[in-house]
Amino acid sequence: MDRNLKRIALENSDTIVKMWMNEINTIKDGNYTATISDDLFESTNREFVNVIFASIKDQGSSKVVEDFSEKIIQLGWPLSYITDGLQIFRRVTIEYILNNSEKVNSDYFSKVLESVDLWVEPIIRRLVNEYSGSWEHTVSLQRVALQELSAPLIPVLEGITVMPLIGTIDTDRAKLIMENLLEGVMQHNSEVVLIDITGVPVVDTMVAHHIIQAAEAVRLIGATCILVGIRPEIAQTIVNLGIDLGKFPTKSSLKKGFMTALELMNRKIVDLDSKEESIEKMIESIKGE
Repeated sequence: MDRNLKRIALENSDTIVKMWMNEINTIKDGNYTATISDDLFESTNREFVNVIFASIKDQGSSKVVEDFSEKIIQLGWPLSYITDGLQIFRRVTIEYILNNSEKVNSDYFSKVLESVDLWVEPIIRRLVNEYSGSWEHTVSLQRVALQELSAPLIPVLEGITVMPLIGTIDTDRAKLIMENLLEGVMQHNSEVVLIDITGVPVVDTMVAHHIIQAAEAVRLIGATCILVGIRPEIAQTIVNLGIDLGKFPTKSSLKKGFMTALELMNRKIVDLDSKEESIEKMIESIKGE
């Protein structure tokens, strides 16, 4: 940026900032920031303009730009907030310099435009790049977290595990389900696995195929798979599609599936109170004799 124009911008930064704040406040209503509180909007705007002036002074501007981009993402504000704000800043800065110049001709006008562009354009590129990079990183972390939570295998009793499935099952998720299922069965030494599809909204031919593959894979490594959570509409869909689920047990609820799992492992639930009462009666009868 031209040294003289840089001096003018810095010496009159308070006035330029005030003009910019007035301009950006006019676009608040009715756009992406309409629901944001006035205090948060004003504080973020002031931080934004500090980032802009830090770049012209080059005082740790890289770290300032990075931190500001991350903050905008955390707030959930779109990239257009940054681009709109910088375009407004370019306009008000050029307007201020030209209005307060004694002599304005075409050469001076071009010089001002070029100098301000040389100041603002690098900031736009850096902020956009930082925003995009931070956003991609955030999305990547969220994707990994969702994948880890999308097909968990939960041990509920020695030898019995449950995999609750929620949401739509596509090819990628089906692959993840298969991997987690097999790894979990080996890790928890499972004998019976309950696949709960209560939270799966639609079971079509592809979904049923993936579930059958998963159940077959579990069988091959020595465990039994029980499909639970089959609602009436899901059962009707499976029948209409001609899908054969006869190779492994199916139950309408997780409770019924768990009871079947206990039976397969030769276990049962005993009411301790009733058992203690029976023992007491037996002791009393022995004493009576």
